[in-house]
Formats: sequence, structure tokens, C-alpha cells
Amino acid sequence: MHGRLKVKTTAQQEEAKRKEREQKLKLYTAATSGAFKKRLNGEFDEEGLKLTGEILSVNPDFYSLWNYRKEIFLFMKDNKETEFVQKLMQDELGFLESCLKVNPKSYGAWHHRSFILENMPLPDWERELQLCNTFLEYDERNFHCWDYRRFVVLTSDVDLEQELAYTTEKIQTNFSNYSSWHYRSKLLPVIFPDPTHPVRVQEDILLQEHETVQNAIFTDPDDQSAWFYHRWLLGRGRKKLQISCVHASRKTNQILVLLTNYIQVNHGHQLSVNINSSPVTGEWRNVTGTNSYSIIWILTVKDGFPGGEDLSIGVTLLTESDCTQFSQGLQLAEGQDEAWTMASYKAGTRFSIELSAAASSTMEKELEAIQELHSVEPENKWVLLTLLYLMKAIDPVHEKYQDDITEAIEKLTAVDSKRKAFYRDLKSKFMMEKILDVQDVNTRDMTLSGLDLTSLCHTEWMVLVQELDVSQNHLTSLKPLGNLPCLVVLIANNNDIDSVEGLQHCKQLKKLHLQKNALRTVQAFSTLSSLPLEDVNVSGNPLCNIENYTEALKAILPTLAPS
Repeated sequence: MHGRLKVKTTAQQEEAKRKEREQKLKLYTAATSGAFKKRLNGEFDEEGLKLTGEILSVNPDFYSLWNYRKEIFLFMKDNKETEFVQKLMQDELGFLESCLKVNPKSYGAWHHRSFILENMPLPDWERELQLCNTFLEYDERNFHCWDYRRFVVLTSDVDLEQELAYTTEKIQTNFSNYSSWHYRSKLLPVIFPDPTHPVRVQEDILLQEHETVQNAIFTDPDDQSAWFYHRWLLGRGRKKLQISCVHASRKTNQILVLLTNYIQVNHGHQLSVNINSSPVTGEWRNVTGTNSYSIIWILTVKDGFPGGEDLSIGVTLLTESDCTQFSQGLQLAEGQDEAWTMASYKAGTRFSIELSAAASSTMEKELEAIQELHSVEPENKWVLLTLLYLMKAIDPVHEKYQDDITEAIEKLTAVDSKRKAFYRDLKSKFMMEKILDVQDVNTRDMTLSGLDLTSLCHTEWMVLVQELDVSQNHLTSLKPLGNLPCLVVLIANNNDIDSVEGLQHCKQLKKLHLQKNALRTVQAFSTLSSLPLEDVNVSGNPLCNIENYTEALKAILPTLAPS
């Protein structure tokens, strides 16, 4: 301990302590072995509770013993009188309190307490809420206790508005209490749900919250808790799930569907297709050929599209939880290789929710307030980052604040250099959003060269693109281009690309130019062996220093004639 004089121990004292530790270890080991033996023999009795209790009172993080106690309580619940079980579980709650005093952040103890309350004949939820209050007075950031509090509230009929008031009280006591801010973000969508969207909050309540959080950030601009909550307020929730694009190709015998949100087909959502009113069967796969969560889904028509006639193709998306259904159709004429339909979006709304007049007015006032704070705290990264997100929310297509957004990003890379890569990627993200927001949704040829991009974002909105030029940037990865199943030509010269990972999913890729990048091995191209590549140029890469690299590349990709 600081401030205490260290007392030297004699050899005899050290030996006595060693023997005492050995004796405790023997007792601990014997008790543990005894408990495991009883569990193996299926002995679910009070002696098992006593034996495990001796160990857990010293080490409450022994999860296997908590599980044994659960088995004992379930046995008692099925075989004993209700009064006996109530008393036994009441005693267990007292024992758990003593364990939590040993370690207030014990996962096992808090989880076991939840189990006891769920199985107790007559639980006292008010008592549990008071227990949470006590532990949060001791440590207001104990997230284990906050999680348990949410469990108590969800399981009982605790007044949620009373809980919201509790978060206000804790925040006013300490603006840095991140758990209180987080809990508040969970309560608001439940107490004040937006009738037009289940995961959002009523707009008038959100606007009031800006005033609450503003008090915190002006009091302590360096504390991140309130800033994260402020970011949540600006999030505005997710877009509604719907079909954005349907593409049909006779060449590949595939139907592609682009959605607004990620889903997993056959797990809460169903996609179905009919051609000329006849249902089409098959397995939906994402661009990687798996059934994991995706925003793009592809169905291969097993027997191919019917020939010699016009085709009317309909796609239906069904959400099983609320039976919501969306449909989209397109016409594929006789002799036509492909057809598609893409939903149109008002400029500035493809990547953000359109703000109402009241919300826009509040955002403008919020921006003025943060600009005022910025004048006092010119190098505060949280202030700069919030300025950035506010300007982006108000002006998503960068017509009004383009120079200010650029200046803020440049300043952030200077004052927070450890996160320079993040800010450069953020700049790239904003640039991509600006371009895609005004881009013709039906474009097949796209140029993103010389834009100082460090990453490629929102590539799902380029799903129809056949020719793409991303030269003269600072890209290190092409993996996001796996979302482009129609891609035929890719020019990516003068970057820092060190891998072709992702391109194996571009099944129609014929031309690939990767001059002056950071590709070091020919073997990196082995994943592209199934592609119909005809023209590849990798000159100016480190792999060109490998002897006979062109022959090695041809051996991996025999259809190629590299430059």
C-alpha cells in the first residue's frame, strides 16, 4: 500500500505463511473434488449447496459450481414443497449478496441471481431494484449491475418512466456515467416509440434530449460518454427494410436482389420469385456463395430463363415477425440479355434519414452551439468530430458545408494523429456517399480515380457497375468490390493494394489492371482461377522482381496473357 512502510518478514514467518497457504489449498481442492463427485453421482441435495458454498464464498467466479447449484435448485423445485423452495431460494439470495461483496463484478454471481429470481415462487422485484441502487451507489459504472437491473425491469412491472428518471439522476450526479447514458438509449425507444418506425424515438423527445446532452458536453468537453450519446441521437435509426434493386441476367441465369438492410434469408425473412406467374425454386446465396447476413442476395434459376418469350419477373420479400411484405417486378424482353429496376432516392436521403423541418431547425441550433464550444475548445477532437457529423446530417450532399467538413477532417488528423487512418477512411466514406447520392442509379461505367480514397464504402450501391476505375488513390484492399457481380473491367493502378481478396466473387471479370501497387506474390492470384480473365497487367508491383513471374502467373491462371 502507498504510504506504508514495508516490513521485512523472517524466514520463519515466510515458512508459516507457506504452510497456511498449502493447508488452504488442500481444503479448497478437497471441497472442489467432493462437489464434482456429488454432481457426477447425481446428488442434488443441501449438502451439495453447503459444499459449493464454501468454495464460492471465497471464489465466486467458479462457474461450474454455480451450474451445479442451478441443477440442485431445479431438482428441489420439482421435488419439494413450494414453501421449502421459497425459503431455500431466499437464503440463496442472501448468500449471493455475500459473494457479490467479495467480487461485485462476478459474472457467475450475477447470472446465478437472475436464474434464482426466474425460478423463485414469489420473487421480490422491488427488493432487487433496491439492491441495484445500493451496488450502483458503491460503483456507478458496474455494468454487471446495470445489466442485472435491465433484467429486473424487463421481467417485472417496474415503471419505465421511473427508470428514465433514475438515469437522469445518475447523469446529473456524474456526466461521465456511460452506463446511464447507454441505459437511457435503451429506455427511450420503448417509452416513446416512433409510430412510423419501431426502433426509433418520437422526434419531439429526441429534440429534447439534445438539450440534456448539451449540458453535459459544455460542462466537460473532454469526457466521451456524453459525446457517444450525442452520436446516438444523430443516428436517427435504420432505414426501413425494402427492395432497392432487382437485376435479371439470361447470361448467368441469375436474379439479384439488393435490399436496404442486411438480412439472412430463411431466418426471419423470406425471398420468393415468380416468372410469368410461375414460382421459381432454388437456394438464395449472398455474393460469397453462403447464407450469412447480407444486403445482396442471388438466386440461380436452375433450368435457366424460358426462351423465346417476354418474361415478367416478380420478387417478394416477406418479414415473418410482422408479416410485412414488399414486392418489386421487372420485364425481361425476348432477346434481351439483362434487365433491372432500381429504386430512386431523393438527393441526400440514400445514406441518411430525411430530416423534418423541426429536426433541421434543431440541428442548425445544435451546430451553432457546438461551433461556439469549438471557439473555446479549438483542438478538442470530440468537438471537431461532432461538428463533422452535424454538418453531414444537415447537408448530406456537401453543398453547404463541403469546405468546413474537409477542414474539420484535416484538423482531426492533426490533433488526434493516432487515429489518422480512421479519419482518412471517414473522409473516403463521406466522399463515396456524396458521389453515390447524386450518381445515376442506372450507371454501368464509374470513375473514382484521383480522389485520395483510402477505402471503398457502400459498394453495394454499385451493384450494376460493369466498368470501374479506382486508380491513383491510396487503397490497400479491393475486398469491398466483391459486391459487384456485374463487374467486367477493373482499373486500379497506382494504389497500395497488396491483395486481390474479394475479386473472386466478381464472376464476370475479364480485365484487371493493377499496375504500381504492393502485390508481392503470384500465389495471391490463385483465388481468381475460375474467373474469365483475358487481360491482366501487374507491372510495377514487387512481384515483378520474382524470376519468371509471368510464367508463374500463367501457371496459376492459364487463360491469361499478362503484360
